[in-house]
Amino acid sequence: MKSGICPKCSSDEVYSGADIPLKKGPFASNSIPVSLASVAARDNYVCLRCGYVESYISEADRLAEIAKKWVRVKAAVAEPPKTETA
Repeated sequence: MKSGICPKCSSDEVYSGADIPLKKGPFASNSIPVSLASVAARDNYVCLRCGYVESYISEADRLAEIAKKWVRVKAAVAEPPKTETA
């Protein structure tokens, strides 16, 4: 989406909220909690054709904090496709 093309419908009608002021703070709704005393502002990208939304953490130091405090999701191992035997 950051490229300006929607990955779902290939539209170029993508808009960014990256420059919206007051994205974080005690009354901000465009942030996520990182810890009890820390929040991370998000940059949102919206496709006007299909409504798809992507969000990115806008501060690199918050990404490092998330890596320290959140639980990492382990990638699922895909099972091989079942084959029928006659």
